[in-house]
Formats: sequence, structure tokens, C-alpha cells
Amino acid sequence: MDSMAGDSPELSSSFSGGGEKKKVYVAMGAGESKAMVLWALQKFPDRAAAAFVLLHVYCHPKFIPIMGTRIPASQVQEQQLIAHKKMELQKISDILDEHLLLCAQEKVQAEKLVVESDDVADGLLQLISERHVTALIMGAAADKHYTKKMMALKSKKAQAVEQQADPFCRIWYICKGTLVYRRMDVAISNEAMREDRRKSGDQQFSVDRSTSLSDTWCISNTWLHEPNLGQQTGRTSPCRLYDNETDIVREFDKPDNKFNHMLQELESVRKQAYEEKCSREKAERELLEAFQKARDSENLYSGEVKQRNKAEEKLTATMEEVEKLTETTDELCAKLQEERKKRLALEKRTAHSDRIIKDLMLQRDKAVREVEALHANKGESSATTEGEMHITVLSCSEIKEATNNFDHSLKVGESVYGSVYKGFLRHTNVAIKKLNPDSTQSQSQFNQEVEILSRVRHPNLVTLIGACKEDQTLVYEYMPNGSLDDRLACKDNSKPLSWQLRTRIISDVCCALIFLHSNKPHSIVHSDLKASNIILDGNNVAKLSGFGVCRMFTDAFRNTTTLYRHTHPKGSFAYIDPEYVMTGDLTPQSDVYSFGVVLLRLLTGRPGFGLLKDVQQAVEKGCLEAILDSSAGDWPAMQADQLARVGLKCCEIRRKNRPDLQTEVWTVLEPMLKSASVKLCSLSFKSVSEDLGGVPSYFICPILQDIMREPLIAADGFTYEAEAIREWIDSGHRTSPMTNLELLHHDLLPNHALRSAIQEWLQTNAN
Repeated sequence: MDSMAGDSPELSSSFSGGGEKKKVYVAMGAGESKAMVLWALQKFPDRAAAAFVLLHVYCHPKFIPIMGTRIPASQVQEQQLIAHKKMELQKISDILDEHLLLCAQEKVQAEKLVVESDDVADGLLQLISERHVTALIMGAAADKHYTKKMMALKSKKAQAVEQQADPFCRIWYICKGTLVYRRMDVAISNEAMREDRRKSGDQQFSVDRSTSLSDTWCISNTWLHEPNLGQQTGRTSPCRLYDNETDIVREFDKPDNKFNHMLQELESVRKQAYEEKCSREKAERELLEAFQKARDSENLYSGEVKQRNKAEEKLTATMEEVEKLTETTDELCAKLQEERKKRLALEKRTAHSDRIIKDLMLQRDKAVREVEALHANKGESSATTEGEMHITVLSCSEIKEATNNFDHSLKVGESVYGSVYKGFLRHTNVAIKKLNPDSTQSQSQFNQEVEILSRVRHPNLVTLIGACKEDQTLVYEYMPNGSLDDRLACKDNSKPLSWQLRTRIISDVCCALIFLHSNKPHSIVHSDLKASNIILDGNNVAKLSGFGVCRMFTDAFRNTTTLYRHTHPKGSFAYIDPEYVMTGDLTPQSDVYSFGVVLLRLLTGRPGFGLLKDVQQAVEKGCLEAILDSSAGDWPAMQADQLARVGLKCCEIRRKNRPDLQTEVWTVLEPMLKSASVKLCSLSFKSVSEDLGGVPSYFICPILQDIMREPLIAADGFTYEAEAIREWIDSGHRTSPMTNLELLHHDLLPNHALRSAIQEWLQTNAN
């Protein structure tokens, strides 16, 4: 045993001189540090004569970690075993590459070697035998077991290699960068004995060259463990060596007490060997017991897995039964619905005469109201009464002529409900939606959109111009910038939306929803809010469309409950309210959830699926900037954080935890909108200077979406066309058309400066 950590003289003597480079094998575990390689680089002085082989013995694992559980390798599929092995070998290769780089920096030749074996010690012994390894550096124990007083090998692998390795292989045992023990080969041991005997004056000591390899190794080891034996005894006469299978007898020209002392030491060594053997047998028994316990645990785990599989099979069978029951229920509901339709048809036939009379009376009343309105406005166009709006009835021939008989090249959009075409009707560009005739719900959607859009009007709701009932077509104002979904995807190489425009779009959508939810006398829920149903006009003002599945709540119904039960939820899955999906109960809070998804999409530019989880994690980790849409420009950090939190709050699973749009969300959006509007205004002036043909956005009336002739400033600070804002106020509205907040007063002030600017612009462009 040699615990010295200094330079070893045999390192210099064995690797000095010319000739082929000697290979030094450095055995490392997967988790060891580079301390062993640094020790080798420091202790081998003649690096030009030595080449390092960075060695790792890979043992096939008995257990495989899967999802936090250690599964026996025998129970894991072959593909998983191969994947695990490939991953482990890659980690080992990366560690060896790091140490190869360290050797290259020190200008030392090195290579890496990975050996597979069922046992580390067996792998090392087999490598030493097959490659005739003469120099090996390996660990004496794990670094955590190292102490300054450490004098023995703690690792069972190291002990096995020490006892069974080829005698001609020198081994250095390292722990935490310190030499703990070194083992020399037979030639160096004999040379050390001869040198020691020469120094002690005993020139007659010799070793018979015919002595067997095992006997020589035994003698050399004995001599190494007593390096000063000759000097201590003071012998002057020669010694004789007798070798047999069990004992080594030494006779020295020395008193008998020394010989007795040697016998006592030999006896002590035998006792220690016996005790170690007993300890090893005890450890083997304990290991066997541990294996048995592990096997019992595996059996128990296998039983639990089988039980879980049975439970899952039962659950699957139960779910299938539930699905069948659901299908049966839906079929019964459909049949019931058909019966109701038949009954309603009978009722309609019996009440046909009453309806004719009633329609005549309604037409008479409507004519009287129109005449009174004309007299009241002194020849001006009649104001639209609350809850009623003029819809132009169009013929099939007009629709076909406007779309060139629905030419495919004019198609600008398509969905499961129908197709949208760009048309030219009565000297105006329009968007014409033709509902799918094969759809069983096309008639109800047609009626729903006509009913809703004929009752309400708002700057952020698409304007319905006319309809053709026979051809199931609806005519809307044309929106040249397409849907928000297309603009986020930069369809047709369109420019990305800036963060200022996105802020205004968020505010536009919020205003539209507040208006719908607070509509009088009946609240309206859109129920299909998504990016494809938000369309942008020429000034990128957002407007809601797709009212085919919206719902209107009557006052009587609102007094009894705030919920509307709908058996089959509609809408895109990424935007739909989870509680609506589970319960079928539709409320205005369902629109709030969809609004939250739209907000987060505008913020990040990402699709809806998985978006909530990504934003939630980014906000919690404080790395929201990493998922913001960089094409929108540099979002203000505080504004982006506020919008993300508002979006996540709107997307709460429970409805009761979602915020109110008017009292909570709008208070956050309003100051953002004002800031973004200032920047957009400056950008608008710039765009006008670059393109005189474009109409500045501040020349456009927010209600009529046309150039203003007589601009008036209302109490909300916005400027409107006189006819439009007066009609808005006279029809009974007490809120702003833009913010849906209550107007403090109904006074209107002329905007002379804007009127002069508009007239000058019109004269310039007319020339």
C-alpha cells in the first residue's frame, strides 16, 4: 500500500525514451469529473512518449427510469431499451469528448473507448487481458467517500481489478484527484527488491528465474509491503526462499524472534482474509435478499399495473356506453324537434288569416311612422327606429350579375357554412356570402343573421346591406383587409399588424362585445367569436361578423335565469368556452372566454391550441417577451404584461372568475387605446403624405364609414358625421357608439378645422 500523492518514479522510467508510444488507459465513470484526467496529465512527465485512452465500461441497466418510476429492464420493450441505451451512450460520449478537448489543449495524444459489459470489473479485466494493458488509472472509490486518511480501496470494482488483473499491469487508484494506492508489475517489483537489497548490503539475494509467475508476484508484493525489511533486520547472511501452494518461508541470518514475528504477521493476514471472506459472504447474502425484495416489489408492481389496466378497460367500456347513450339521446332530441316543427307548421296554417291581417296592420303602422319621421326631420332621411333597420331585398339575378354567376376567381373566403365572394352591386364593392344549400341549418343561419343585423348597428359590427332569401345570400359592406386570421398569417404577403393596430383591434372587439351584451331590450351573445369572424376595413377598423349562431335573450328569460341551454355547442374548439362545452349553458361570459383567446393571439401571433398554457408559463417565469410576436414591433413591456394577464383572466375555466368587459377590461384597455391612437394618428398623416390617393382615417365617420361632410364632436371626444350621430342619439341611445360608455351630455360641437381639411382634400383630389 502506498498512499503518497507525489510523482511516482516508475512513471518516468517506464514511459521515457524513444520507440512506440505507450498507451495509458484512464477508466472513468459516467458521473466522474475531470480530476482523474488532470492528475494523469500532471503526473506523466514525458507526454511525447505516452498516449491516453479515455475508457468507459458501459453496463446494461437492470432498471429503466420511465415517468419517474424505475421499471425492470426485462419488462420494458426492446425499442425503449435501445432508445435508453442510445441516450446513455450519447451522454458518455459527450463527457469523453470534453476530456479529449482537455488533452488536446495540453498537446497530449488521446482517444476514447467505450466497452460494453454486464459488470464494470469484468469489463476492465477482459480489456486488460485482450489488449495487454500495462498501465491503467482508475477510481479507488466514489469521490464522496474520500478522506485524507484514506489508505485502502473502498470500491469493490477496484478491489476485484487489484486481485485479478494481469500481474504485468500497473494500476494507479485515484480518488478526488489524489493518488490513494498504486500497484506495480512484476518486473518493476523485482527491480525494486534488487535495488533495496543492494542498498542494504545483501548481495547474495537472488530470485530463481525458473520461479513461477504467481510465486514471483507473491514475492514482489511481499517485498513492496515491507520496503525497509532488509534495513530493519540488519541481515548479513543470505536468505532462502521456499515456495509452495500455501506458505512462503523465509530464513534470514537473524535471531528466531524475527521469524516468529513474521509468522505472527502471516497468521494475522490469514485471519484478516478469513474475516473479509466472511464479510463478503454476508454481503452476498444481503445482496441476494435485496434482489429477492426487489423481485417481490416488481411482482407487486406488475399486479398493480394489471389492476390499473383492468380499471382502464372498465372505464373505456363505461365511456363507450355513455357515448352510445348520448347518441341515443341526440336522436331522440332530433325526433322531438321534428315533431315540434310539424306542430308549429299546423299552428301556422290555422293562424294564416290572422297573420295576414296582422302584417297589414304592421305595414300600415310602419308607413305612418315613416311619414311622421319625414315631417319631423324636415325632408332629411328617416331615422332608424330602435330595434329596426332597413334591409334591401335583392333578386337572384342581381346577385348573379354582381358575382359573375359566382365566379370562382371572385371567391375571397370559405367555411363549412358557405362561401364569400367579392361583388360589384349598384356601383359599390360588396361582400356576398352564399350559404351552403346542403347544410340543414342554412335557413336558420340566414334568418338569424338578418334578424340580428337588422336590429343593431355599431361601428364595430359588420353592416348588412341586403339579402336574397331565394338564393340564401347575404350582402355586406366590403372589407378590403380581410379577416384577422389572414392578417396574423400575413396572407398574400400582407404587412404584419403593428402593436398599435393590434391594441386598437383588441379595443374594437371589446367595444363590440360590450355593445352586444348590453343591447336593449334584449342582450345578444355572439357565441362564435374567433379571428376568422373579425374582419378589417380599409383603415384596419375591426368589425365582428358571423352572426349565424348568435343568441338573443329576452327580458322575460333574463329575469328567470342568465343561462341559455344549447344541446350542441357551436364554434371553433380553440375559442369555445370549456364550461359551455361541458354544460351546454351559454352566457355572455362565453364570449369573454373567446375574447381572451383572440387577445392572446394578437399578443403572440400564435395559433389558439396550447396558447393558454404557453402564456401562463411565460408570465409565471417572467419571460413573456420571449413569446411576443416580434413582427408587431417592440411591445411596451408593461402594456404587454397587462394584456397577457387580462387575456388569461378572461380564459379562466370557471365563468365566475372571468372579468366583466365594461367595468374591468375596458378600464385597462382605454388608456392603452389613447396611447396607441396618438401613434396611429401620426402614422396616418405620414401615409397620406406618401399617397395622396388614400383617404385619411380621421376623415371617415366611425358610424357610416364614409367621408364626413358635416363633422360634429360628441361628448365622448370622437368626431362623427352630423346625420349619423344625431340619428344615434335620437333613436334613444345614451352611450357612445365607440366606447359604449354613457355620454355625459348630448351637445354636439362643429369641428370646423376638420371640415376645412376635408373640403381642401376633396378639392385637391378632384383636380
